[in-house]
Amino acid sequence: MKKTQVKTHFIKWLSIEEIHHDSKEWLLELDFLKDEYHFFVDLIKCNTIELIDFKGVAECNTIIETLSDAKKENDNLMKLVKAHEKKLVILVDEVKHAKDEEDAYKDEHVKLIILMKNHLLEHRSLKLSLFDILKKIKRIEKQKHRINVE
Repeated sequence: MKKTQVKTHFIKWLSIEEIHHDSKEWLLELDFLKDEYHFFVDLIKCNTIELIDFKGVAECNTIIETLSDAKKENDNLMKLVKAHEKKLVILVDEVKHAKDEEDAYKDEHVKLIILMKNHLLEHRSLKLSLFDILKKIKRIEKQKHRINVE
């Protein structure tokens, strides 16, 4: 799957509360996507024969590899966001940290914003293509069923 570059024209420095909220939201989204990937795997398992008939073995393997890569990326992002959330102490504690540490943390947050947006765009693209393929398969099955009934 092709990586998309998200353009950030203006990024304001967020407050600690906003950064914490972003991190929590990302974790919820990534957890939901994890469940959705399991759903996609089950869908593919239930429709394997039809998928192979419709797309062929090579393209079916490509779809499975793409799904597997997306799941791995989701897991990696989840680890990054959890580690990022734990580092929030840098901004919250009473100890005065170097400005460089705080700036590095905020730069990491901006990078995570871009990674999350790219991941969500890729996920949406994968989801649309999977549903489009499955919709076409179901249409073909329905037509075959009509022919057999008549």
